[in-house]
Amino acid sequence: MAWSATLVAPRRFRTYVRCSTDAGGNPIPFHSGSIFGEERGQASGAAVAPRESPKRVESREMKGNVAIVTGGATGLGRAVALDFARRGVHVAFNYVLLPNRDIAAQALLTETALRGLGIEVYCAVCDVRDADAVNVFVETSKAELGGVHYLVNNAGIAHDGALWRMGDDAWREVLDTNVTGAFHCLRAVAPAFRKQHYGKIVNVASHQAYTPGFGIANYAASKAAVIGLTRSAAVDLGATNVNVNAVAPGFVRTEMLAKLPPEVLERAEKESLLGRVAEPEDVAHVVTFLCSEEARHITGQVIVVDGGLTLA
Repeated sequence: MAWSATLVAPRRFRTYVRCSTDAGGNPIPFHSGSIFGEERGQASGAAVAPRESPKRVESREMKGNVAIVTGGATGLGRAVALDFARRGVHVAFNYVLLPNRDIAAQALLTETALRGLGIEVYCAVCDVRDADAVNVFVETSKAELGGVHYLVNNAGIAHDGALWRMGDDAWREVLDTNVTGAFHCLRAVAPAFRKQHYGKIVNVASHQAYTPGFGIANYAASKAAVIGLTRSAAVDLGATNVNVNAVAPGFVRTEMLAKLPPEVLERAEKESLLGRVAEPEDVAHVVTFLCSEEARHITGQVIVVDGGLTLA
């Protein structure tokens, strides 16, 4: 009796099972149980182990958990905070005081709206560029609300200008806020997430990381860096059951968009495959989905929410 090797799996796996042949070289079939040594003697070679049933993962409701939303007083951050609140999630958000804008009043309106949905709220002035201030804000949020389970890095700014006219201050302020600020917040929540073996992080990037317009070198670079930070954090934190993803919105109907020339909005609506710009809630729903257990096997990904703008 001779022995030969027969390929029984796709080439990429290169798995072989040995079978016997008679004197004429014709294969002698085994009973299917023979490969595993169940009947008719033992067969040498690879044995395919039976697939184990997947472990049952208990669903974790969002209700009663705690989310930190940076820049949550206005715009997209406010929409995200409200969407969390509608799901029963307690919310902490920060804001910064700006000249010519009464952000404190807007923060109070947002806090009132959140409390009206029956949740606990903590809000405070905190500049995400200041690592010490971020650490204090995160620790106080945990103490006030009973922990932290979700982080949405939404705080961001833009200082537009042609590349050859852009000063160091305009470059540095955008990168420090949009990238370093997100890093400060990630680093501040990571120990708690790792200790509790659970956490969801969503960073707000932008479609302009992929298709930048004129005069936004600092902003486009910062949002591309946020995408890199997202993927790197997903690698670092994945082993402790922490999901890290990003959303990349197109134009969103916020106060920032209202400051742009009208022709920019018209062009955005025309170039969108859906013929419109996003409402803040369109993006907020994606953010809260990524924080839900329905998205528990998604990490290191960037979800573009731009109405097909980058395909136009």
